[in-house]
Order: sequence, then C-alpha cells, then structure tokens
Amino acid sequence: MEISRRRLLSTLAATGLLSVIPSQRASAADVAAGSARLLANTVAFFAGTAASNSRPETADKLATVDKTARTNLTAMDNAAEDELFAGLPLGTNEANLNTAFRRLYEIALATRTPAPSGDTASDLFENTVVQRRVIDGLVWLHERYYGDQSQGYYGNWYHWEIGISQHISKTLALLSDQVRAYRPALIRTYVTSMDAYLRNGIDGDVDLDSRFHTGANLADITTNRILQGALLDDDLRIRKALTDQLTVFVTIDPYHLNHGVTDGHYADGSFLQHSSVAYTGSYGKGLLTRVVQTLTILDGTGFAHGAELVPTVRGWVRDGFAPLIFEGWMMEIVKGRAVSRTTTGYADVAVIVEAVVDLSSLATGTDATALKGYVKHLRATTPTALDPARFVSPVSIVRYADIIGDASIPPADLNPAARSVAFNAMDKAVHRRPGYAFALARSSERISKYEYMNGENLMPWFQGDGAHYLYLSGQDQTRSYGVDYFTTVSPYGLAGVTAPVQQRRTIPELYGKPYYDNPGHPLNFTPSSESQNTYVYFPRGTNRHSGGAVLGAYGTAAMVLSDDVPYRDKESGLLPDDFVAYRNATATKSWFLFDDEIVVLAAGVGDLAGRPVTTTVDARTAAPDDHISATGLLRDGGPWTGPGTADLHYLRYANTTQRAAVGYVFLDTPQVRVALDEVTRSRRAVRTANPDTPVTRNVFSLTIDQPAEAQPSHLAYALIPNATEPALRSYRHGGPLKILSNTPRLQAAAHTGLGLTAANTFTPGRHEAGGLRIEGPASVLVHRRRRGLTTVAVSDPTMHRDSVSVLIRGRSLRKVTSDDGVRVTPTHGGTRLDFNTHHAYGRSLTVTLRG
Repeated sequence: MEISRRRLLSTLAATGLLSVIPSQRASAADVAAGSARLLANTVAFFAGTAASNSRPETADKLATVDKTARTNLTAMDNAAEDELFAGLPLGTNEANLNTAFRRLYEIALATRTPAPSGDTASDLFENTVVQRRVIDGLVWLHERYYGDQSQGYYGNWYHWEIGISQHISKTLALLSDQVRAYRPALIRTYVTSMDAYLRNGIDGDVDLDSRFHTGANLADITTNRILQGALLDDDLRIRKALTDQLTVFVTIDPYHLNHGVTDGHYADGSFLQHSSVAYTGSYGKGLLTRVVQTLTILDGTGFAHGAELVPTVRGWVRDGFAPLIFEGWMMEIVKGRAVSRTTTGYADVAVIVEAVVDLSSLATGTDATALKGYVKHLRATTPTALDPARFVSPVSIVRYADIIGDASIPPADLNPAARSVAFNAMDKAVHRRPGYAFALARSSERISKYEYMNGENLMPWFQGDGAHYLYLSGQDQTRSYGVDYFTTVSPYGLAGVTAPVQQRRTIPELYGKPYYDNPGHPLNFTPSSESQNTYVYFPRGTNRHSGGAVLGAYGTAAMVLSDDVPYRDKESGLLPDDFVAYRNATATKSWFLFDDEIVVLAAGVGDLAGRPVTTTVDARTAAPDDHISATGLLRDGGPWTGPGTADLHYLRYANTTQRAAVGYVFLDTPQVRVALDEVTRSRRAVRTANPDTPVTRNVFSLTIDQPAEAQPSHLAYALIPNATEPALRSYRHGGPLKILSNTPRLQAAAHTGLGLTAANTFTPGRHEAGGLRIEGPASVLVHRRRRGLTTVAVSDPTMHRDSVSVLIRGRSLRKVTSDDGVRVTPTHGGTRLDFNTHHAYGRSLTVTLRG
C-alpha cells in the first residue's frame, strides 16, 4: 500500500497536479476556518443564498424543494411503527434504505433554503423542530438499519459505498450546527459507519487499486470524504481525499496505467468507465458534475488551489463532450446501458449545461467567455426548452440566467462547423457538418460491444458492431432516437449493423435473474464479480483491428467484426455448460467520412455457421402521424416507390412532416429491402424498470439480405444526409465517389470533387490503391490540394504497430510541415512516408508535402 501511495504521489508530481494541494499542513485555526468555509459553500451550493433565491428565476426550484420536503414530512407523519416513511419497508432492500436517507436530505435541504420574504416565505427555513426531526431520523436509521455492519451491505455495493454516504454527508453538512448542538456524537458515529461500509477500500478508506474506486465512482467517494473531513475538522482526511480525487484529472496513458486503471479521460477526448465502456454521456457527465461541484465547495477554503484544475476540465468539455452533443442532444454511442432509460438525450445535456455554467464561474478570461458562449449556443440550438428549475443549485440557475441575458456574449459552439473526431481510445467516431452529425459505435478486444446491467438495456447485442446514428439538424431527436428507437427498432436491425438471423434471449429470460448466478463455479459468477462484468455485463470483442484516421475535417473508420469474449471462451470450454453465448456474423467494414457523403464498404460479409445474414443500411423512426415516403431510381433507369425489394441505384427517405430526408446511393450492392412498419412495443422491453408504456413509431428500414450458406459478399453504399432528388440524380454514375478496392484486405475510396483518397488496410503485406502503397494494417487519408500541396494522415487501427509506411507514387515530394515522428524519403517511383506509431494509441499523424 505504501509503495502504491508513493507511486501515486510521483504520478501527480510528474503531471503538475500535486501542486494543487498546499505542501504545508494548515494550522488548527486555519483548518477550522477552512472547514467552516467548505460547509458554508456546500450549503450555498445546494440551498442557494438569500441573494440567489430572491431572483424570480429560482422560484420554481424553491417551490419544488419546499413541496418535496412537505411530501416527505407527510410520509413520516403517516409511517407505521417500523417505518420511517410510510410505504417504504426497510431491512432487505438497499434501494429503499438509500431512498430513506435521500428523503431526510431533501427535508434538511428545505430547512436551509432561503426564500424571499413575504407571502412566499417558507416556514421550513431554519425550522429547528424540523431539523431535529431529520436528526432523529438519522439516529433511528443508524440504530435499526445502518449501524450494524453484520446486517448491512446487502444488494448493490454502490448504495453502501457511494449513494447512502452521499445523502448522509450532505445532510450532516446542511445541519452541522444543529447536529453538534443536539446530537454531538452523531457525526463521528456516522463517519465511522461510512468508513466501515467502504468495503472495496482498505481500512475504511479509498483503494486506488480497486476496480470499484475509479473514475466517476472515485470522484463521488472522495467528495463524500471531503465533506466528512470538514465536518470533523480533519485536514488529513481532506488532503487524502483530494489527493485521491486528483487521479481523475490525470489523462490515461494506456501504455503506462496507474493502478491498472483504464477508467477516465484519454488524450483523444475519449472517456471510459467500467474498464472498457464508452461512457461520456452517463458516468462521464457524472464525473464532470462532481468535480465542478467539488471545485465550487473548495473555493476559498485553503485546502486546494482549484483554479489550476479548471483548464483541464474545460478541455474535457471542449474535446470530450462538445463533439458528442448535437443541438442539445447527447449521442447514443457513449451512454452504455443508459440508452434504455426514459430520461436521456436532452436531459443528459441539461446536466452538462449546469456543470458548464458553474465551470464558467471558476474560469477566467477567454476560457470563461468560451464556456458561456457554449451555454448560449446550446440554448439556441436545442429544440426543447431547457428547464433550469431542474438544476441542482439555485445559484446555478441565477448564473445561467445571467449568461443568457448577457448581450455581450454571442452564442458560440465549441465545435467548428465541420469537424471529424476519432475517439479511437473508446472505438467511436463522430463526424459533424452543418445540417447533420454522424456517430459510429465500434468495439474491439479493448472496448466492450455493449453494456447491460441491472435489467437495463436488455437487448444490446449489436450496439457496438458498427451501429450508427445519423442526426439531422432542426429535428426533435426524441422522434428519431432515444429510448423509443431501441424500443421499436429490432435489436438485429439497428442502423449499420450486420447480424446473423437468429433469435436471442435477454439475460432475465435466460437465467430468471438480472445476472448469471453461479458462485460455485471457479469463475465465481456473482452479481458484482469480475466474471459477471467480463461475460455478462460488458463483454469485449475479440478483434484487435478497430480505429481510424482524421485529416482536418475528414475521417475514416474501420473495424473487423468479431465474436465476443463469451463466445470464444464458451467454445474453449472455459465457461459453464448452462452459460449461453452467441456467435456473430463476419464482416470487414470501412466508413469514409466526407462532406455530403458517408461512404460505407463491407467485405467478407457472411456467417461461418451458414446462417442467413442481414445488413441494415439504415433504420429511422418517426411518429405514427408523420408522412413518410421512400422513392428511388432503379438500376435500369425506372422510378421506384417503396416499400418492397428492388435493385436500386438510389433511394430517398423523406419525412415531409418534419422536413427531414436522407439519401442512399448503392454503389455496389445486391437488391435492397425497403420496409415501413408501424411498431408498437412497451418501453419495458428494453429496461425492466421502465414504465409499461406502449410506444408506437413508424420504423423505416433499409436492409440487404444474404441467404443461408451464401458465399461471403461485399457491399458499397453511401449515406447522403438531407438529400434532395436532384442531388441524388447527380450520383447516377457514382458522381464524385469512386470505389478503389473492397476486399477483406483493403478497402479504399476516392472523392474526386474533394481531392481525397481514403484507405483502410487490414492485413500484413503490401496494399496498392489510388496511387498509394501501404504496408500492413493502417488507416490513411490523402488530400491532394491546389498549388501542389498534398496532405497525408495515418493512424494505426491495431494500437500495436511501431510504424506504418506509405509510398505515394508519382513525382518526388518534399516535406512542408509534419507532426513529430514522420520521416519523408524520396525513393524510386515516389515518396516514402514513415510514421512512428509506437504508443500513439490510434492518434493520427499528419504531414504536408509539396511537389
């Protein structure tokens, strides 16, 4: 443990983060003053101040706080002798115990929330009778359901180590003066119990080597412990918690992991949680919220120089969050199991907006201006009005109102209008243009194919197998995506997916529980075991090849479809006989991301078991009363109107009600099946905790069918966002798009109008296409521009190559500019480029040449 601690301090020192914490311990008087300031900041953040709460913008928030507290007090009034709140049985359900502590917090919050004087003033504010009732409730819960360690820690570990402690710590912080006067031993009693429940830690403290104490979870735990330290005037506890929390600010180096932890932010903007799940849109936003709250409550305490961390967090927002937010909607590719929840998309971004608002108050100069401009941009582009009353803090509501009302701050996106982002560290890609955004989900031996857990995301099997989401500008995305997309679209027919024709069963259907239960097996299958994670909750793929390159605003992405780890290990005899695993189809795929087109190539499409296979070119949903049409041009030149199956040159999907359209150009495909079905299904089909609410959507699907026992096939097509009929006619003979190669070894395409050549190579050896010779697996983009300039970007999609070599055939070229690690050598027949990809982890290396 001491060695691990020294390694942590060394890492923080090397990154400059250790200076955030003052090197000298404070005096007792300074600790007391700092603790008092921290507690006061906490009260101000959650309850607001007299100044903030006098603003009319906070009225709805204050009314909600007051109403919630009164509802909880009524439940206390009506509780039976063995209940604290009526209808909330305790003793066997840890979620109910968490709820009981949360309700006490909500009552305590109302007693510390200043309200405007006059008729709207609340009699709960500073009501010592109510406050002591909350304290008595804490005593009652501790004596009966929390204090006995031998009876606790049943069910979900999260409630015991994070959730319950969070409610307790905040409640004690809100009522600290009253607790000290009324029950002076209660703080120490509860802190001792909270330490004891930190069972995935060491000696009642954080264990940075524990897989439970990472990323967003670590931020939650350490913030709880900071509050606890302030309650005890314990600067050692605060310093230790801050030091532990600083690890979440360290950019993950996958080649030199600290404590073996892969959770956190990566240099390319990726964010992982649960070791291998792309999670910016759920755990990532939780981490962002927690660290900004922590920086806020630390302000002026002397315990940390929090201002030094603000640029790091701003970088998260700019490079990690902003690319994934389209017109106020958080993209599906980074939500894990949260895609199945009913509150997602716009609600996700509202949480991020509050964090950015508060971050802007901690930032200075152009950083603060940029963050405020981004807040205004999100408000201006989001089709559904953001409700600030849902913010956590009344102070944040006032800051938000001030930003929106400040005419000197223009709305400004943190994204350029055209942007392509390769989140290769989490196997995702985002391509943005005015009018649309394209999001792609891949997987590999590094990144999970999906996340299922706790009855959430019940049918996730293909979400990481090249599933894509095409967001069109000016649309209410709840009509196209969100929980209703996964509810009504077949899990085997998600947009972009190649899947075998096979009926799969959900985990509860297979095992009668939300997990596979087999603790007696050598792999120890219990609800929170590593084996459960590996084989049930978030299995990885078995392919190494998944990546892509970026050149300016253009991109390429590639993956080799694979079986998952459960199927591989079941076939090898490692897993129990009753464990069910499913075999995947085969395909090698590329995506070439241009301006008006997303070109998709697939080769080796088939199934080693001889099953039929479907490839879904696209799937879109619409409201049942929207007018949908599908019209196209046959290869023989005749017009065509769907649905049906046809040999098409192109097709145009149009939702005239919403003024939305997507075109599809079939560059090299067999017949396609066009379907438009009205689907009604309960939201509970994708998440057991969802309400049993039927949802009806028109589901448009465009599918290429491959019969059983067929030879592997190849496909080439292009998605054309916002396509018009005249624009599609311009692709009659391919237009500017040229397919140069489409095999499992090499996939390449050119866009003659843009002067772009894009290639993905998948196997060892030499590959020739478009005037390029590429050695081994690589992703390559070449942009031949005017004035004799040629720019080349290269990435290693395997993450394991030390170098990649590319020969550009033709006259000799000389280097103008380049990234470090690029060598240019004139050679017979052209110019040889050698890219040092050692430990680049998918980063694109770029060189500009002149002839």
